[in-house]
Amino acid sequence: MTSTKLTPGRRAASLLTACLLVPLALATPAIADEGPITVQWFGQSAFKITSVTGKVILIDPFLTKNPKTPPEYKDLAALGKIDLVLVTHAHGDHVGDGPALAKQHQVPLYGPAGLNDTLVALGDLPQELAPRFNKGGTIQPLGEGIRVTMTRAEHSSEYRWTNPATQQTEIHVGGEPAGFIIELENGFKIYHMGDTGLFGDLSLIASHYRPDLILIPIGGHFTMDPKDAALATREYLKPRYAIPIHYGTNPQLKGTPAEYRQALGETPTQVLSLDPGGIARF
Repeated sequence: MTSTKLTPGRRAASLLTACLLVPLALATPAIADEGPITVQWFGQSAFKITSVTGKVILIDPFLTKNPKTPPEYKDLAALGKIDLVLVTHAHGDHVGDGPALAKQHQVPLYGPAGLNDTLVALGDLPQELAPRFNKGGTIQPLGEGIRVTMTRAEHSSEYRWTNPATQQTEIHVGGEPAGFIIELENGFKIYHMGDTGLFGDLSLIASHYRPDLILIPIGGHFTMDPKDAALATREYLKPRYAIPIHYGTNPQLKGTPAEYRQALGETPTQVLSLDPGGIARF
């Protein structure tokens, strides 16, 4: 794995704090063969999460066509083993290489139920790798210890598909957009918000699920901008850690981590700004 890359002035303090504080705050029993939680960002909304027992979860794996993906990860084999693929909604910069990776590793891809139905109907995934799942549901696809809950997101979710017979672009049902609460074996909770605008029920998500780390879009235009993301973080979610995402991959996504941090102001939330390929450890 590549080493952690944080913005200047935050590298050492952010990584040291993440490494030292998180394990102390988790009031859960020790797990045999427990290692660090690692969260690796590839640009846009693409993440690789490795749990304390070594389970590997990919979220929104937009890699080969992502302009921010480090060159070495354009080769999907460089990701190593994969146990689970999660997709928040049907847009190409989120579905990305998900179907290819699910088939390559023979692991399930969980996304909104309507998206999975479409992937099967179009022949992009076999039925056994596209189980249905929906908002409010909690699953344990990796056995006891890891729980994944699908939550609401404010966005759209059309599946743009090129018909191989006609070479024409078609728009298909993609289900409703979503986010995921991922609770790992030691109780640490990660909230991947997907693409979303600001909505009041973020406070319900916060009070009910209490995420430790949020992966929050800040780019604007299609999602929250830095000011809205800061409000969601400060007033609703109040997590211990935040990693800004979904910015800088095209000219419309103008928000920056610096603007997000400035809009956030004084807050207990620690912002970890990763460069693509960078890793945070908890």
